[in-house]
Order: sequence, then C-alpha cells, then structure tokens
Amino acid sequence: MTWPRVDGLRSLELGSPGEMRARLNGLVIEGRKRATAGLVEEYEQEGEAFEHVGERLVLLHDDGTPAGVVEVTSVERTTFGEVPWEFAESEGEGHRDLEHWREGHRRFWASEGRDVRDDTPLLMIGIRYVG
Repeated sequence: MTWPRVDGLRSLELGSPGEMRARLNGLVIEGRKRATAGLVEEYEQEGEAFEHVGERLVLLHDDGTPAGVVEVTSVERTTFGEVPWEFAESEGEGHRDLEHWREGHRRFWASEGRDVRDDTPLLMIGIRYVG
C-alpha cells in the first residue's frame, strides 16, 4: 500500500485524525511547525521512498482534502535517542525540552501500536509551507 497522492504529489498526514491533525496543520500553515519526524519502519512497511530535499507534499485534512503544500527543506536519518533539541524545537509544538518532546512522541507512537526506543530509526524532515 502506498500513501495517497494528490495531483501527482505524495501526501503528508500529520498526527492522528481529529483535533491533533487540525492543530498540527494549523501550526504548519502559520509557519511555526517547520519539521516533522517519521519512523523508518513505516516507510518500509508501506513501500515508500524517503522524502527528498525540494520535494513538494500535499498536506491533508482528515477527509483527504488538501490543506496546502509543503516543500521538504531537509531530510536526515538518525535514531530516536539522537534527535537534537534544535530539531524537536523546530517541530513547533511547544515542547519545553527534549525529554518532553520524547515523552510526547513515544506516547503518540504507542497509541499507533508502535514501540519506540532510543535505537529506533527515525527521519527528521524539515518542511516549509508554500501554500
């Protein structure tokens, strides 16, 4: 299974549907959320290639309609335990510190049935809203 395409572009669905996705989409559109993290295992399970710098992605609402387009500004593979504060802060979600970021992300991925440890492979993806 592949991720949805809109007008030939891959899509980006942030967080889980509902309030979380609406909030995260709003942060992207406001320019406050300039990064997102993705688990490498999700790409592997879905047969998807990693994003690449310059790629444009369609940001989706819960119903699959476009909320806008983002451009990928950076992609770096690392592990969950190696994510630096600079990246966590660029996610723009109001985390107090790196441990707060890690707790929130572990909780989110656990709710999705994914066990995240410090050695879990992760992508740090920089984005900017282009409209």
